[in-house]
Amino acid sequence: MALACLAFTNPAGQGHFSLCPLKLLGITWCPGCGLGHAISFLFRGDVRSSFHAHWLGIPVLLVLLYRIYTLALNKRYKF
Repeated sequence: MALACLAFTNPAGQGHFSLCPLKLLGITWCPGCGLGHAISFLFRGDVRSSFHAHWLGIPVLLVLLYRIYTLALNKRYKF
């Protein structure tokens, strides 16, 4: 569900709600927010902006998709 939210949000938009404590303190760069923006840029096909937002965005997205895949396979065969 979180990946679906990241796929539909606009990472370049400035007017979105955030619970990030660093952003609320006025700090412009946060590793967590940068990772979320990087994944969102990847869903839009913008690899350069994704790498600029956070360089671990591509590996993290691959690991998350792999983990979702393995969990879906395990759920299918357990009754």
